Amino acid sequence: MAVVSLDPTGRNALHQPVCRGRAAARHFPVRCRDGRGVSIRTMTTWEPGAPGVLALPSGRLIRGRGLRQPLPDGSEPSFGLYLVGRQPPAVPWESRWIRWPDFRLPSDREAAARSIHEAWTRADSERVEIACSGGKGRTGTALACIAVLDGIAPGEAVDYIRTNYARHAVETPWQHRYVRRFQ
Repeated sequence: MAVVSLDPTGRNALHQPVCRGRAAARHFPVRCRDGRGVSIRTMTTWEPGAPGVLALPSGRLIRGRGLRQPLPDGSEPSFGLYLVGRQPPAVPWESRWIRWPDFRLPSDREAAARSIHEAWTRADSERVEIACSGGKGRTGTALACIAVLDGIAPGEAVDYIRTNYARHAVETPWQHRYVRRFQ
């Protein structure tokens, strides 16, 4: 069965037969004239301009936030990447945890790079959330790494995040260095 995804503007793209995401991405099976099955999936990303939502040059939208604050009103994420020193509480959406102590770097940098890349990839068609305790240092660092994946030069990514997300994002010199060396 083919899967055709429709974004909010009505454009579509052919996807793999496996439907990912939460139940919020509704599927409507239909039949083609040749008898092949087709499933239509509405792509669900963040609303531009919503609190904490960062718009990347590619058009991807990713929400950054602090876990000490309540979950914002509106849609829930379909995928979350949580950057804290201890395992965070369970959430009803798919998530990854990166052990990342406050004001430091991730304990497992290879696993962190894989998870950051996954978040960037999924943000093309899903509501992705990146969060640490305060929503600035570790979250800003991960968002800057995602900006690098999105095509922003590593030396300019921190400024991009500080301009477009939070002016105090990426708090330490070693977090800056991590972004500059991120691939």
